[in-house]
Amino acid sequence: MASAWISMLISITLVLMLVGVATLLMVNARSISDYFRENMAVSVVLKTEVSDADAAAFEKALAGKPFVKGTRLISREQGTAEMAALLGDDFLTAFSETPVPVSIDLTLKPEYVSKDSLAKIESIVGEEPLVDEVVYQSSLVEALNENLNKVTLVLAVLTALLLFISYVLISNTMRLSVFSRRFTVHTMKLVGATKRFIRRPFMVQAAVLGLVASVLACLILAGGLFLLREEFYQIFNVFERDNLIITAAAVVVAGLFICTFSTYLSTGRLLSLSKDELYA
Repeated sequence: MASAWISMLISITLVLMLVGVATLLMVNARSISDYFRENMAVSVVLKTEVSDADAAAFEKALAGKPFVKGTRLISREQGTAEMAALLGDDFLTAFSETPVPVSIDLTLKPEYVSKDSLAKIESIVGEEPLVDEVVYQSSLVEALNENLNKVTLVLAVLTALLLFISYVLISNTMRLSVFSRRFTVHTMKLVGATKRFIRRPFMVQAAVLGLVASVLACLILAGGLFLLREEFYQIFNVFERDNLIITAAAVVVAGLFICTFSTYLSTGRLLSLSKDELYA
C-alpha cells in the first residue's frame, strides 16, 4: 500500500511540475514581452552646437515625458570613444574636430513600443529645437511585436494542452487507485454504508495526495529557478514575484482540484457497478 501511494505521489508530482512550468510561462508572458520592448532603445541625436549642459537639461525634460521609462545621456567624449572602438582610432584624422554629437538614448514604456506610437513620439521629440533627428529601427519594432504575439499564442495553447494532459494523467492514476479497492467498496455497500460515507476516505486521501504532490512540485520548481538564477540572473528581471506566487497557488489548486474531482467521479462510477461488473 505504501509503495503504491509513493508511486502515485511521484507520478502526480511530476505532472504538476509540468503544470507549474506552463503556468509560470503563461503568467509571465506579459513580463517577457515588456522586457524585450523595454530593451529597444530610441536614439535622440542632438544638433552639433548643443552643449553638454543644455543636453543634460533636455535629458531631464525628456525623462518627465509620459512615454519615457528611462534615459541615458551620451556625451561627445563617450560617443567618440564608442565610435573609435567600432571604427578604429583613425576615423578622427579626417576631421578637424569630433563629428560625434551629443545624443540621448530613450527606453520607452512597453505600451508605447509600436509602429504608430513610435511615429507620434518621433514627431513630438523631433520638433524640439535641440534635436537633429530621432533614430530607431521600425522594422525591428514590427518584427518584435509580431513575434511576441506569436509566442504569447503558442504559450496559451501549450498551457491549455498541458493542463488537459495533466488532468487525464492524474485522473487515470486516481481511477486506478480507486478501482483497485472495488471489492472493499462493494463489501461496504453490502453492510449498508452510504455513498457519502464510502466516498469520504477516498476524498480525504485524494486531497492529501494532491496537496503533498503540489507542495513537492512547488519546491522542485523553486529549486530549479534558484539554479537558473545562479546561471542566468537576468531571468529574475523578467519573472515577477507576484507571478511566482500565482504560479505556486495555481499548482496547489490544480493538484487539489484534479485529484479530488477525478476521485469523486471514479468513486461514483464504482458505486454504480453491479457485483458482476466488478469482475469484468
